[in-house]
Amino acid sequence: MAELTEKDEIREAVRERYAEAAAAASAGAKSSCCGPEGSCGCGPDSAVLSAEQLEAFGPGLYSGQEQGSLPDAARLASLGCGNPTAVAELHEGETVLDLGSGGGIDVLLSARRVGPNGKAYGVDMTDEMLELARTNQREAGVENVEFLKGTIEDVPLPDDSFDVIISNCVINLSGDKPAVFREAARVLRPGGRFAVTDIVADADMDDATRRDMAQWTGCIAGALTEEEFRAELEAAGFEGVEVRETHRVHDQAGSAIIRARIPAR
Repeated sequence: MAELTEKDEIREAVRERYAEAAAAASAGAKSSCCGPEGSCGCGPDSAVLSAEQLEAFGPGLYSGQEQGSLPDAARLASLGCGNPTAVAELHEGETVLDLGSGGGIDVLLSARRVGPNGKAYGVDMTDEMLELARTNQREAGVENVEFLKGTIEDVPLPDDSFDVIISNCVINLSGDKPAVFREAARVLRPGGRFAVTDIVADADMDDATRRDMAQWTGCIAGALTEEEFRAELEAAGFEGVEVRETHRVHDQAGSAIIRARIPAR
């Protein structure tokens, strides 16, 4: 079991895992939150995720209509634990940012929801994912989209730029979650909404799981508890924090919808 050390090491391990997932999706192979199917020890006998747990991640969490409206590679690269575009209540003309946009499925779906007078942005740190997302954008023929390279701890966009922030099973991968929430608060406009799906850990998650690099890059070990999510979001300036578990993904964690908002001036 590889143990976690510094934030930079965590980031590099995450980058490698998701670069591998992007390559698999580009080649037409199914991926999951823990990487390409059959890799990284994933599977029925895996210590990372069981076969049943793998079903809690990926394209099965989107409707058939949503899946059918996008290129196959976007669907295959869907590594999330929910469908944030379905819970963000997006409106015509809004500007949306997806933190950790991966293969682009949530950005493309958001762009269609906000219409031609709105725009959807995606930020991702993995070159392979950005290349895949831009390819998917061209194939989908969606124009009101922009993908940018950057980290979710240091978003390369101006203050007060967005109406809504979404994210799908990515915040748990960060080694500096307070920075993620501060950046989200910075780029949201007054009254802006935070609507993400992410993994929420049970309060008694054991230390061995927390220290395991494979469990971290597999979306489990780095997850905040519900209490931590609330405290960190409020510390960053959010209000009205809601955390609602939707389904279990691990014996010590579940997928949840997390909503909050920036106070209106």
